[in-house]
This record gives sequence, C-alpha cells and structure tokens, in this order.
Amino acid sequence: MIKHSLKWGALAMALALPFTAQAHKMWMVPSATNVSGNDPWVTVDAAVSNDLFYPDHMPVQLDRVVVTTPDGQTAKPDNALTGQYRSVFDVHLTQPGTYKIAAVNGGLFANYEVDGQKKRWRGDAAELAKAIPANAKNVEVSESINRVETFVTNGKPSDGALKPSGKGLELVPVTRFTDLASGEAATFQLLLDGKPASNLKVMAIAGETRYRNAPEEIDVTTDKDGKFSLTWPHAGMYWVNASTQDNKSSIKQAKQRRLSYAATLEVLPQ
Repeated sequence: MIKHSLKWGALAMALALPFTAQAHKMWMVPSATNVSGNDPWVTVDAAVSNDLFYPDHMPVQLDRVVVTTPDGQTAKPDNALTGQYRSVFDVHLTQPGTYKIAAVNGGLFANYEVDGQKKRWRGDAAELAKAIPANAKNVEVSESINRVETFVTNGKPSDGALKPSGKGLELVPVTRFTDLASGEAATFQLLLDGKPASNLKVMAIAGETRYRNAPEEIDVTTDKDGKFSLTWPHAGMYWVNASTQDNKSSIKQAKQRRLSYAATLEVLPQ
C-alpha cells in the first residue's frame, strides 16, 4: 500500500506539469460511445500510459471516477476492478441521453528545504499547515486541477450531463461529442473557470501510438471565444488535450496553478 501511494504521488507530480506527446497520459476508453436498447451497458478501461491506449504504467484510481447521468445527477461506476496497469468498470445506461464519465484530480504540491535537504509534499489544503515543518525554508506551493473525461450516448444525445462546473479547464461541445465522423470538422469550446479560454494550444492524437513511429498529433489554438475545430483524418479513438498555468489559485499559499484537460473521443467512419 505504501509503495502504491508513493508511486501515485510521483505520478501526480508529473501530471501537474503540461502534457506533451511523449509524457505519461491519463485516459479512459469506453467499449462504445453510442448504444441503444432496453438495458445497455458499457465497459470502460482507465489507465495512465506512455502509449495510447495501451495500459503499460499504472491504473486510474477508481475513487476519482464520477459518472454524470443525463439528468445531471452523479453515480459511481459498477463492477469496478483495479489491476496492476489499468482499472476497469461498467456503466449501466439506465437513462436515455448522454453520460459524462470523468476522473478529476486536484491538490497541492509543495517543494521546500529542511536542514539543507530538499523535500516534496502532495495533499489537500486542509493538510498543508501541518505537513510543512515550521523551520522549512524556500517553500513553494502550487495547485493542480486535472480533468480526464469520456462520453457515451444512449439513444438520442442530450446536454444535461455536460454543464460545466466552472472550475479549471473544461470542454463544451459545439459539435456533439458522440457525433464525430472522419474527414469532417468538429468544433468545441474550451473554458477556464467557466469563461472562454483564448489562445490555448490544443492537441489531438489518435490511439494506437504503440504501432507508429511518431504520435502524429494535430495542433490547433483556441480563438478569442475559446473555440477550436479539429478535422479527423481517419476513424478511431482520439485523445484531445490542453493545459495551462496561471496565478489564480483559490488557495492562499499557492502562488501558481497548473491545469490540464483530456478527453477520449470516438470518431466513426463517414
């Protein structure tokens, strides 16, 4: 348990930094993004890995996963299991409409020195005062908010689950998340604390990077309204990511805030 906690803490530090095409990536992949029927289910793989979407590093912790149902309520995943490299869980689609499946990670990171030795700490705001020794020097505290999402629609799409929380980076559909086709442009809006996130770089990478010599990322930049468009070169699962940092942390001690967003979207053939 201690070893696992340390490993997760180290990974959380890495995830607090902006994602790159080469860095570890957190993702969730549903078995389907469009379903129908009297009693549909989907199974979701959730992991952190070097290659998309091949679990080779560590699982996503299930206590961070929240399912938002089409009526805007939240639920926990079913039949959840965490293995060495990935977590797996089911979502029972008991309502018609679009579901949002999210893993949200947030917390504080601190670097400091005690008696000439460099130390690191990760936790939440309530623990900060007790965690940092009174004789600590060169204390630097930063906040991180990382959100990873995917979407599944049962029957006709809906918007009830897609309302932004107004905290951190979030993605709003102009083109519906589960209505994407190869060769067609899809438009989305990126929000930062509920307001348009302008001039931010967004990248999209198709899955199966394990079998390519290069990630072949698609890079775009949000406009003044936080909007951007992506044209999918082929069908498949794509990982869409954006990150930024600022000094607008709600935590008094934190001088810097690092934010990232990632979504797994399925693009179907025309």
